[in-house]
Amino acid sequence: MIFKKFHLPLRYSVAVLPLLFLLSGCGKSGSGMPPGGMTPEVTVVTLTPQRVEITTVLPGRTSPYRIADVRPQVSGIILQRMFTEGSEVKEGEQLYQIDPAPYEAALANSQGALAHNQAILTYDKIAVNREEKLIQSDVISQDAFDQAAANYTQAMADVATGQAAVKTAQINLVYTKVLSPISGRTGRSSVTEGALVTSQQTNPLVTVQQLDPIYVDITEPTSELLRLQRELASGQLQKAGTNEAVAQLTLEDGSPYAEVGKVQFSEVTVDPGTASVTLRAVFPNPERQLLPGMFVHALLKEGFNNQALLVPQQGVTHNQRGEPTALVVGNDNKVELRLLKADRPIGDKWLVTEGLHPGDKVIVEGLQKTMPGATVKPVEFSAENSTPTQ
Repeated sequence: MIFKKFHLPLRYSVAVLPLLFLLSGCGKSGSGMPPGGMTPEVTVVTLTPQRVEITTVLPGRTSPYRIADVRPQVSGIILQRMFTEGSEVKEGEQLYQIDPAPYEAALANSQGALAHNQAILTYDKIAVNREEKLIQSDVISQDAFDQAAANYTQAMADVATGQAAVKTAQINLVYTKVLSPISGRTGRSSVTEGALVTSQQTNPLVTVQQLDPIYVDITEPTSELLRLQRELASGQLQKAGTNEAVAQLTLEDGSPYAEVGKVQFSEVTVDPGTASVTLRAVFPNPERQLLPGMFVHALLKEGFNNQALLVPQQGVTHNQRGEPTALVVGNDNKVELRLLKADRPIGDKWLVTEGLHPGDKVIVEGLQKTMPGATVKPVEFSAENSTPTQ
């Protein structure tokens, strides 16, 4: 077989030479070291314990502190509505006037019956006294005396019944004035003048709600409730009173609510269907800014962690299983991979509860230059020599 020599033109030879050098250099990569064998430089943050306020944000909904459905206790025609819908009323303030005429007549009738019975009682008492003297003289029989005594006893019973009837009539007459059982804000009236209402009817005439203070019902899993109760009992929670924790609100539009409230763990109910509980917080509401049914976010101040380890977010990555990890520079400048337990974000940092210790040097810049087991040159983070990723 005859081989022929082929000669490339000079311009192609010059172009091929750099490509050959590049190909020859590719076989030496993979060590994680920069060209020339220099140790890569990374930026680290040395962890130190800090005092951090621990908070939890939970969804909630407002509900009235007290609510009263006002219903008539006697039947009759509404003569007058005494309040303006949506206005504030005081406890005991008159809301409606039911026609009192039938009840005034019933009271007069019962008073007349009572007077009649009292007159009979007076006569029977005189008769008993007279018969008692006569029986001692053997003028009348024992049966006659016994009948007079029985009539007197019956008259006393009739007087007692009449007095009860008068009292009932007086109460019914008072009930023609429909009063507010609590202080609060009225809703819409379901009746107008001339409407016929009945005693203990199903539909309320109006609903009165006390809005100051006001409740905020916060839904939380039972496991979280138990944790909060333990922290409160141990003193970790910032207390606002006996068995209470401080809470703040964020309104639906994102604005903060000015007043500070208290969480009352004693008013918790458990929903067996969802295994959740309702934490009931009480907030002052002097300006009536909070109305029943509003959706809010409640921020619970759980207390202060005096040994918190905060790691910049750019120093925390996640493995394929979604677990948080960090690269740490050891005493021999060897890189270690740590599996973390991150409790919650605080600002631009993660609160780490497991996997790191005070004094650890966490890599926050240059992660792409190194890997676990590699040797690096750590440089402490500062605003002058680093620009952390946001």
